[in-house]
Amino acid sequence: MSNVNTKKGRIAILTGGGDVPGLNPAIRGVTIRAIREGYEVVGIKRGWGGMVDIIRDEKHDNSANYTMLTENLVNKTGRTGGTFLHSSRTRPSHVSKSAVPEHLKSAYNADMNDLTPEVIKNLEFLGVEYIIPIGGDDTLSYGVHLHNQGFKVIAIPKTMDNDVPGTDYCIGFSTCVTRTIEMTHALRTSAGSHERFLVIEVFGRYAGYTALLPTMAGAANRCVIPEYKFKIDNLCELLVNDWNSNPSHYSVVLVSEGAMFEGGEMVFSNQEKDAYGHKKLGGIGDLISEQLKKISPKFNNGKKIDVINQRLGYLVRCGNPDAIDSIVPMAFGNLALNLILDGVSGRLVTLKNGRYDNEHIEVVTSFKKVVDVEKYYNIERLRPHYKSFESRPLFIMASD
Repeated sequence: MSNVNTKKGRIAILTGGGDVPGLNPAIRGVTIRAIREGYEVVGIKRGWGGMVDIIRDEKHDNSANYTMLTENLVNKTGRTGGTFLHSSRTRPSHVSKSAVPEHLKSAYNADMNDLTPEVIKNLEFLGVEYIIPIGGDDTLSYGVHLHNQGFKVIAIPKTMDNDVPGTDYCIGFSTCVTRTIEMTHALRTSAGSHERFLVIEVFGRYAGYTALLPTMAGAANRCVIPEYKFKIDNLCELLVNDWNSNPSHYSVVLVSEGAMFEGGEMVFSNQEKDAYGHKKLGGIGDLISEQLKKISPKFNNGKKIDVINQRLGYLVRCGNPDAIDSIVPMAFGNLALNLILDGVSGRLVTLKNGRYDNEHIEVVTSFKKVVDVEKYYNIERLRPHYKSFESRPLFIMASD
């Protein structure tokens, strides 16, 4: 496939990291515009994993690693959730010896291997001039690396946590917030029926946007976020007060998966690390629930308050995208094509202060995007803090 004659050239697109609603609309946005501008589009399967696994032989069946995209294909999938190109957390610059593809084992046998030379050769084999990775800061950090190696990259931000630096909005965030609000309100009926605390664990490894914004919207009384280590006694006392002031005798707290007790650390469901060094989070909601049940009599005249404990997990990332996660990905895809048509590379498409724009791709690795606690979080009341919404972006908390 290295000798490809098309009107303008060939573009590759891939999705990496966790799935979110809005990925398929983004693929559709890129593909339709690209085809109509005279490009061919290659869909790389399983994120950077597909780029590593390609065997550069015209006779080899590489259908598990890439596919040619058409308008009919992306129109059919573009209204659905997830990613039909599949995903992985592969990091080609850091591939362990056991994870090196079989056909590369003789050349790469160190404990940790940089397969970037193979990725670049594979892109050349496919006749690709530009690659468009859609992902969070992990997936896009490798896009930065590839850009620094001289390949043309245009990045599109996605993550339920909304924590990619340089942009106010990442694909998937709106649907996550929408589902969190809907499911929290639905669970209120059980909490009220049994007069309990309702503890709901939501996404958010380092950034607490997915807990803070639904709480701001009225989904919960309190929230605990990764940016501030909370005191369990303070949380319990606040929830008891909320419980007593509610005629139905229940109160609600949203818990970011990366939240931490004062003096404690993050809670992991297991110790295995992915290619980017992250352990799988999960369990802080369970620990908070146990502690609340145990110490609630201290603040409730000696009477225990029971707990309903629910981890939303994949329920907020499965299914179809909401309106915003159908519109923004389409716009991001077209922004990416505008940059390619202008001969520009090394950029991240963004949405800042209500306007579509782009930033240098290296913004992805320049800082950690987290909640500004002083500006948005009341550490005594464990809930959102704000003075005015004037001139704020749609989702209140900006990328800075």
